[in-house]
Amino acid sequence: MITLDRLVNVLGGYGVRMRPGAVPRTTELGSVVLPEVVDGAPVTGDVLLAVDAPSVDEAMRWAASARATAVLVRGDDTMVSVEAAGVAVLFVEPTVRWSVLAAVVYGLVLEGRETESGRGPTDLFALADSLAESTGGAVTIEDALARVLAYSSSQAGADPARVATIMGRHVSQQLHQFFTDKGVFAHLAASDAPLFVGPDDANGLSGRMVVAVRSGRELMGSVWVSCDQPLVDPELTALADGARTVALHLLRSRASADLERQVESDLVIRLLDGGADAAASASRLGLPHTSMRVIAVQASIGAERDAALLLTFERATAGFGWSRPGRSALAGNTVYTLLPGESATAARTWVAGLRAALPDRTTMTAGISKSATATDLPAARQEADECLALHESKGAHTEPPAYDESWDEILLQRLRTAARSGRTPDRGPIAELRRHDLAHATEYASTLKAWLEALGDPAAAGEALGVHENTVRYRLRKMGDVTDLPLADARKRLAMMVELAAVEP
Repeated sequence: MITLDRLVNVLGGYGVRMRPGAVPRTTELGSVVLPEVVDGAPVTGDVLLAVDAPSVDEAMRWAASARATAVLVRGDDTMVSVEAAGVAVLFVEPTVRWSVLAAVVYGLVLEGRETESGRGPTDLFALADSLAESTGGAVTIEDALARVLAYSSSQAGADPARVATIMGRHVSQQLHQFFTDKGVFAHLAASDAPLFVGPDDANGLSGRMVVAVRSGRELMGSVWVSCDQPLVDPELTALADGARTVALHLLRSRASADLERQVESDLVIRLLDGGADAAASASRLGLPHTSMRVIAVQASIGAERDAALLLTFERATAGFGWSRPGRSALAGNTVYTLLPGESATAARTWVAGLRAALPDRTTMTAGISKSATATDLPAARQEADECLALHESKGAHTEPPAYDESWDEILLQRLRTAARSGRTPDRGPIAELRRHDLAHATEYASTLKAWLEALGDPAAAGEALGVHENTVRYRLRKMGDVTDLPLADARKRLAMMVELAAVEP
């Protein structure tokens, strides 16, 4: 089931708003009805669509008759003259069509039930139980990446490999390699026929019957049955029929997930772009108005970026309803996530979790903004982008930088970006010293930089360079023969430090 909170948040993107009331937002919803009477009695359900209600008061009476927890009605919240005790009232904008809302509400309430990934109906588990009963073995339903979506409560034929798969929520690397060597995944990709995989003591496997779950030509997943011998009819036919039913469930689950992602993504982009209704957008997303960090993520698998980016977005938005800590959007070649909280450590933990959910060959870089309020998110987005570029320059194996910890590196990165575009002086002390170094293999520019960073201390500069302090003094004197070196002028010393930082390799 879904909660009232999720329904309100999703419908908020369609201009629906809820009047605060006594119904907890954690209340679960499992059915949708229209105002109608069958065999002399009103049809009852959790969510009532008060289509064509002549007034809000009449819609409230309909809701009471239907024993509804929530009612959707056109009108203004100031029009409610009767206390809606025990009913959540959701007001619909006049421009929103009932046909659109009905599709959204039915999709959310009837299909928005929980699986391991948080997307898809709970009756996928019931289907696994049904298949286990009809095939006589324990059943596991997996997606195309061998992640567990549902499993039967029956333990008939269960073995250590099944236990490890369910506990780990995916097939172990060792078992995955075993199935690959046996040609199982190649068979699933090419054939709809069930395949038997014999026992293997090394992997704790008693035997499996597996069949592909497919929609058209697309492999959506697989169904596995624990058995020590190949299945025969009628069990074999039940398995094949069950795989087709699973495909329908996964298609409906995908449609529901895509709807939620679209609403969420639109609201996140609105916040990052600096929309005028930042507070309202944050509320619809269930985010605080303060203490959020923007996380920017890019990913690739070899030279392939699009597939890796889509998979990253799918994993970032995986989770039941609105219980995930962050809210994400895909913009261009970057996944942006708004993560509540002030801690950079928590943000890095979230990034690490996302990385762990991706295939091993994925290269992922990330940047983390400073903590920001809802109205400061456009600036935080720029900070995250700059930290992302910094992480890319350092290498994906390093820790993702956070702006409040790496602002100095970001500043230097900006200077270097400007320098690469040809916006540094080609005349002056630093330019002339660098040209001399290039022509005569001297180290004047690096010596001057060390001396400036040591605040004019030759001994400290020499230690940083690995030379004697007298060598530093000698080089400083020789620099005076190459260019006019204004070391006594504080402003010019500052300008030289900035230029040296900008042209640093």
